Amino acid sequence: MSEQQEEDVLSGLVGAAPALSPLETLRHSTAHVMAKAVQKLFPGTKVTIGPSIESGFYYDFDPPRPFTEDDLAKIEAEMKKIVDANEPFVRHELPRSDARAMFEKLGETYKVELIDGFPPDAVVSYYTTGDWFDLCRGPHVKATGEIKAFKLTAVASAYWRGKETNPQLQRIYGTAFSSQADLDKHLARLEEAKRRDHRRIGKDLDLFSIDETIGAGLVLWHPKGGRVRHLIETFWREEHFAHGYELVSSPHIARDELWKTSGHLSFYKENMFSGMDVDGQQYLAKPMNCPFHCTMFKKGLRSYRELPHRWAELGTVYRYERSGVMHGLLRVRGFTQDDAHLFMTREQLPGELERVTNFCLYILKTFGFTDFKLYLATRPKEFVGDPEIWAVAEAALLDVLKKSGLPFEVDPGGGAFYGPKIDLKLKDCLDREWQCSTIQVDFNLPERFDLEYVGQDNKKQRIVMVHRALLGSMERFFAVLTEHYAGAFPVWLAPVQARVISIGDRQAPYVQEVAEILTKKGFRVDTHVGGDKLGAKIRQAQLEKIPFMLVCGDKEVEARAVAARGRDGTQLPAMSIDAFAEHLAKAAAIPRGGVAPA
Repeated sequence: MSEQQEEDVLSGLVGAAPALSPLETLRHSTAHVMAKAVQKLFPGTKVTIGPSIESGFYYDFDPPRPFTEDDLAKIEAEMKKIVDANEPFVRHELPRSDARAMFEKLGETYKVELIDGFPPDAVVSYYTTGDWFDLCRGPHVKATGEIKAFKLTAVASAYWRGKETNPQLQRIYGTAFSSQADLDKHLARLEEAKRRDHRRIGKDLDLFSIDETIGAGLVLWHPKGGRVRHLIETFWREEHFAHGYELVSSPHIARDELWKTSGHLSFYKENMFSGMDVDGQQYLAKPMNCPFHCTMFKKGLRSYRELPHRWAELGTVYRYERSGVMHGLLRVRGFTQDDAHLFMTREQLPGELERVTNFCLYILKTFGFTDFKLYLATRPKEFVGDPEIWAVAEAALLDVLKKSGLPFEVDPGGGAFYGPKIDLKLKDCLDREWQCSTIQVDFNLPERFDLEYVGQDNKKQRIVMVHRALLGSMERFFAVLTEHYAGAFPVWLAPVQARVISIGDRQAPYVQEVAEILTKKGFRVDTHVGGDKLGAKIRQAQLEKIPFMLVCGDKEVEARAVAARGRDGTQLPAMSIDAFAEHLAKAAAIPRGGVAPA
C-alpha cells in the first residue's frame, strides 16, 4: 500500500462506515481479531491501522520486540479461541474529546494522533469485541464466529504513515475467506507464486543481482539475463522500425533549466535524485525521457505533411523510491523505459490512438500474454488544455477500447491533469494483473515547450502529443515474464537453447563439434562434458530450464546424430545434426502477435 493509499485509509477513520463487500468486511473483522490476539499475547503492544486489502488484510503494530515467523502460529491459535467464543462486534460512538481521553489513558499514542486529526466536532466510533476495542468506522460481521477460514501469511517492517522519518512498525499480513476450500486454493496460489518469484529464479538461474555496495534498486544484469534482455530489445527495435517509428537517444542527465521548463522541478522533484554541480550549473539525472524528445522536436519548423512523428527510445531513467517499497525488479531506482512519444495533428489523434493500442496488444501477445483488461481515465477537475480537445481525445480512446473487444472500465476523473489515458493491464498464468502498457494524451508539454507545426492554412498550430510505453520498463517486464514462465522462457528467448551432453569422456570432441555447428547456424548452445554421471548432467540442464538436451554417446558419434530430449522430459527420436537444427529453428521462431509458428 502506497503512502497516499495509507493516508486515504487514515482520512476515512471518521464518519459513516464505508461500503465494503462481504469479503472485505470479513477480512477487516479478521484484522480486528488478530489485533486483539496480538495485544493479549504481547502486552505493551500499541496498535495503529488494520485495513482490508486486495489479497487479505494487514495490521501495523508497535510491539516491545519485533515479531518473528514463529509468532504467527501463536497468534493464529489465539485468534481461533476468539473466533470460537463467537464474540459480537458492537459499534459505539463518543465525542472527539472523550474518545481522545479514552485512548490516551490506554497509552495508544497512535490512536491519539489519529483522533487529533479529526474535526473538533467529530463523533468518533469504535468497536468492541468482548473486552477489547479499537477505533474504527466499520463495518464488521455480527460476531467473530462468522470468521470461518483465515491464515497469517507474513510479517514485515513498515513506517508509520509510510514515512521513513516516522517510527518503524511491525506489519502482520493475513487473509480470510468465507470457506476453507477458498482459503486452501488461495494458499496454493501463494505457494506457486513463491516458486515463481523472479528474485529466487534470478538467483538460481544467474540472471541478475542487486548489490548493496552499488546501491539499492540498481540492477546488475548477468550474462544470461543480459542475453534475454538483448533478445527482447532486438525484437522491440525491429518491430518499431516495421511499425513506422524512428529510434532516438537522449542523455542520462540535463541542466535544471530543462526540468523547470517541463515542470518536473515543480511537481516531481521529490521523486528525482539530488543534482550535481557542473561548472556552476545544476544537472539532474533524468526521471523521464519526454522533455528530451520535446526539445528534439523543436529543432526545425515542422509541416503537417511530415506528421505524425513516432519517436521511441529505450531510455534509462532514475527515480528516487523509498527503501521500503523497492521489490526485486518490480520497483527499482534505475530502469529502462521502452518509451515513445508521438507528435501529431489534432485530426490524426483518433487513428494514432487506435494504431498504438493495437501495437501494444501485438507486442504483449508475442511474449505469450493473452488475457488483458483496459482502463480509461478521463478528465479530472483540475486540468490543462482545451475542454473541446479533451472531449475529442476521450472519445477517441473510448472508441479504441470498444473496437478492441477487450473488457474495460472507465475511471471518471482519473486522468492526469495533462490528458486522458488508457492503462493496459495483462494477466499472468496465476491470474495476477500487471500494469505494463500505458497510452497518455498530453496537452501540457506541447504548451510548456511551445511545440507547433505549420498547418494546411500556413498558420502555426499546436502539436498534440501522446506518451506511450509498451512493456513499461525492461526491469519490471523481465520480472513479470520470468514469473509467468517460472524461468522456463520460450525457446526464442531462452539464454541457452540447447546443451550438448557427453555420456563419457570419449564423446567430448564430438560434443564440441556439434555445439560449434549449431552455434554457426545462429543458435545459443553450450556443452557439458566431464566426469559427472549422465543423470546428473540432465538434471542440471533441467534445473537451468534449458529447452533441449542433446545426449551424445558412442552410437551418436558413429551415426553423427544426437539424441534430443526436451526440458519437460519428452524424448525425441535420434536425428542428424541438420535435422535437429531444423527442429530447433521451428521451435525458436518468434510467435509474432501470439500466432504459433507453423
